[in-house]
Amino acid sequence: MAQAIRMAEFASRPELGALVVQPAHQAYRILHLGYFVLPLIAGADKYFNRLATWSDFLAPSLMRPIPHQETKVMYAAGAIEVLLALIVAFKPSVGAYLLALWLLAVIANLWLGQHYDMALRDFGLFLGALALGRLAQAYSRERVYVED
Repeated sequence: MAQAIRMAEFASRPELGALVVQPAHQAYRILHLGYFVLPLIAGADKYFNRLATWSDFLAPSLMRPIPHQETKVMYAAGAIEVLLALIVAFKPSVGAYLLALWLLAVIANLWLGQHYDMALRDFGLFLGALALGRLAQAYSRERVYVED
């Protein structure tokens, strides 16, 4: 009933659209923006190390086969994160799941490097990426339609 009343309030302003008042659509928009901007910033920072010295978080066991290549690994990770951010921006129904897979790899690296607190945090990001993927099934631009 409350949803119908809120929808009626916006009926006189069709430019806002019916979706604007739906909490699930608002959640989708928040996640969509966040999972575009945050990987973009983190990925770009792999080249500048302003937010963190990212190579400090590489698991030593993963770096043993390729010693002294931390910078190259970080540049590759940065490029992947920027690419994923762009995919999320333009095709969130696919990009969210690709980002979730990337986050699983990041979690594994953090776990192996004994950064358990950060692995737990990134598991939360993983769950958010999955939620974005599910919401994108309903709300991404290419799938939005008006029900009669």
